[in-house]
Amino acid sequence: MTDMLKLGIPKGSLQDATIALFKRSGWKINVNGRSYFPEINDSSIDCAICRAQEMSRYVENGTLDAGLTGKDWIAENDSDIHVVSDLVYSKVSARPARWVLAVPYDSDIKTIEDLQGKKISTELVAFTRRYFQERGIQVDIEFSWGATEAKVVSKLADAIVEVTETESTIKAHGLRIIHELMQTNTRLIANHTAWQDPFKREKIEQIALLLKGALLGDKLVGLKMNVPQDRLDTIVTLLPSLNAPTVASLYQSSWFSVETVVDTNTVRDLIPELLKNGAEGIIEYPLNKVV
Repeated sequence: MTDMLKLGIPKGSLQDATIALFKRSGWKINVNGRSYFPEINDSSIDCAICRAQEMSRYVENGTLDAGLTGKDWIAENDSDIHVVSDLVYSKVSARPARWVLAVPYDSDIKTIEDLQGKKISTELVAFTRRYFQERGIQVDIEFSWGATEAKVVSKLADAIVEVTETESTIKAHGLRIIHELMQTNTRLIANHTAWQDPFKREKIEQIALLLKGALLGDKLVGLKMNVPQDRLDTIVTLLPSLNAPTVASLYQSSWFSVETVVDTNTVRDLIPELLKNGAEGIIEYPLNKVV
């Protein structure tokens, strides 16, 4: 087949979350053992697994047509690529991760200006160096191969720049955050040449559409209930909805079936309120995608 999209799947902490997201979107990716070329149930896609840190470079040079990586690693590599879509998902929570500056809890360092002449340990070396240069603060940046929090605890560095979602690891090492450098999220990116190819662009846009639909579907649930005629207006007023609730009369009855889509964070408070106001037989069901 001549028309084939070379798609990069991030290796590491995002791999399982990415494969699960693709599954909800309609693509089943099967990783066989140590293979870096997983199977996918789409004959027009050729998958490859590579580290998120390197993804934007491979997309930029055309080794891959498209891939998923973080905003942080695009910035670190200063890559010239086309950002197709922002996709907020992770292995921990559905919110952007943050690259933060942290110091020991008892450190005299309170602001980024206090780091003048100090040593910082981080995996995000190039971005951190540019960040401090743009603010006229001279610091010594050292690359960390991992266990970055331990560098400052063992006094190998005065501060660290590290990524966090919950801050739990940073707090567990007795550190405190004094500054946020960047919020980052996963991005679907494309090579400029691939983006100009009609077939590849259409395929990439299809992937973006369905991935975003699956992410939105994960944040919403469907609600269906029976409502007597005299309580219908009250119930409809209580219901949030993407547009308006669907209302249908029940066969040979003065009752109505009411269906809507609501945010997962509101449904726990909404259901008791609906019952209190006359709704019965409430069914809550998950949504695979909302497009």
